[in-house]
Amino acid sequence: MMKLAEALQERADLNCKIDELRNRLQHNALVQEGEEPAEAPEELLTELDFSIDRLEELIFRINRTNCMTIDNGKSITELIAKKDTLAVRIRSYRELISTASSKTNRAMHSEIRVLSSVNVKYLQRKLDEMCRQYRETDNRIQQINWKTDLL
Repeated sequence: MMKLAEALQERADLNCKIDELRNRLQHNALVQEGEEPAEAPEELLTELDFSIDRLEELIFRINRTNCMTIDNGKSITELIAKKDTLAVRIRSYRELISTASSKTNRAMHSEIRVLSSVNVKYLQRKLDEMCRQYRETDNRIQQINWKTDLL
């Protein structure tokens, strides 16, 4: 029985392989008259189709497993959504903190001062808490992935 984590690794490998096959197909799609391609496009297409079919099967089984696997009242799908939205929130807070923390130089005292309109210290504490939640959520997902059999 394959574990969910193993299926996720295979999915990542297949995505890389598919990208590689697409690239190889592009390099062998045209040849000079009288020349042969370095690799047979028909064979590459067969391998590409096989890999995409396997990817489709894995995606279906992974998604099904993610929806059906419940840990502490939450499905893996819910945990992934939480992790993904935390990542967006963290990126947004980091950008805001970076902008609000940047110093503006004035050549003369008569120039307009630019001040932060947000409490950077408070936002940094919130960011630190979100980063902690992200790590904990990611660790929880990884633990579940290695314990869960792929459906």
